[in-house]
Amino acid sequence: MDAATTLVIFGSTGDLTSRLLLPALGQLLTVAPERRIRVIGVGTADWTAEQQQKVVRDSFAAADAEAALECVEVEYRRADITVAAELKKILKDLDGQVALYFAVPPAVAAAACEAMTPEMLPDGVMLALEKPFGTDEESAAALNRRLTALVDEKQVFRVDHFLGKSTTLNLLGARFANRLLEPLWSAESIESVSIVYDEKLGLEGRAGYYDGAGALVDMLQSHLLQVLAVVAMEQPATIGEADLREATSAVLRATRVWGDDPTTSSRRARYTAGSIDGVDKPSYVDEPGVEPERRTETLAAATFEVRNARWTGVPFTLRSGKAIGDPAREVVVRFKAVRHVPDGLRGSADGAVVRFSLGPDRMSLDLNLNGAGDPLVLERATLSADLGPGQLMAYAEVLSCILDADAMLSVRGDAAERCWAIVQPILDAWANDEVPLDEYVAGSRGPEHWPFLG
Repeated sequence: MDAATTLVIFGSTGDLTSRLLLPALGQLLTVAPERRIRVIGVGTADWTAEQQQKVVRDSFAAADAEAALECVEVEYRRADITVAAELKKILKDLDGQVALYFAVPPAVAAAACEAMTPEMLPDGVMLALEKPFGTDEESAAALNRRLTALVDEKQVFRVDHFLGKSTTLNLLGARFANRLLEPLWSAESIESVSIVYDEKLGLEGRAGYYDGAGALVDMLQSHLLQVLAVVAMEQPATIGEADLREATSAVLRATRVWGDDPTTSSRRARYTAGSIDGVDKPSYVDEPGVEPERRTETLAAATFEVRNARWTGVPFTLRSGKAIGDPAREVVVRFKAVRHVPDGLRGSADGAVVRFSLGPDRMSLDLNLNGAGDPLVLERATLSADLGPGQLMAYAEVLSCILDADAMLSVRGDAAERCWAIVQPILDAWANDEVPLDEYVAGSRGPEHWPFLG
């Protein structure tokens, strides 16, 4: 690629930019100092270039990346990106590799895309949009039509930072480069798969977005369905953009709610007052900005089936929640037990379990082995490997692909639409109050009667 790249950040005065994008850029430039990045911040605030530069400095410092400051040139432009004339002024005369990052609310991003015309955009420009991508299948399809009227699909980067997590990428190596796992990765040998991403954090001032989304849309509809697709996909010919995205999209096309029954295959709950690590947490309904009548869930779980020759009959359970004590963050693959254990061997004969922790990055394998005392008594043993944090944080992996015009870690347009279609039966059942809204104490693992998926 051309070492000189322009990154235009729409919404550069916001929290996403300072908390995630700029620290990731600093880390990326630390490991790739040959890059030269021109950062053009765009916002509606009456900022100066010096104020934008200070945000860059502070964000780089937060990532221990101060040395990378010499790799960036920073500008700031005040503009309303939903106005065509102001957009045109920003985009004119940009050349080389250009990426436009929409670090703005989805409605603003959609309005900006409506204001754009193909003539405004530099050749080969990458358009990077954050989730949620639309609010349902219809709106996602409409946004896709607008984007592909502006640029080719390969120039649209629908950001899902979970695809940049090193553990998610490590799934590919573990699955496809080990004869121990590759032939067994199907319904013939696997009993169930759980993908769990709980967190200790509560609402943390995000009611404006979260209270209108909830855990199902915020996490399962986007991130965890993408992880499911990586776990379940057929082996691609390459891990290039075209092959990898086609393999994951094929999984999503085959995915349905378990038993086609969202009332028995989904659960929802929200947290009540409690404490986490000694810090008191209010009930969700008492958090600033929350509208209790919305009945927004902070914990969601749903079971799906990938209806193809490899996976039919295997439940894939996805779960994510806020204000969870001792949160699990892992992909758990449970193998079936052996058909027969010879008489005389006693103890555990449960199926093997492979776990991929989603931070810290670790893989473990639970097996039945002969006991240290009586060799005829089987005991459970765990073999584990620390995979390390990866060279780059998730957003740095994502930014690297965007700046290099590589859509490998992007969600393809049809996949973004399909994820909405997969969860729509659950959303409908919840809207009709066909699934109870349970409660759990902040700091607990969730409602006591829910199964623990760890």
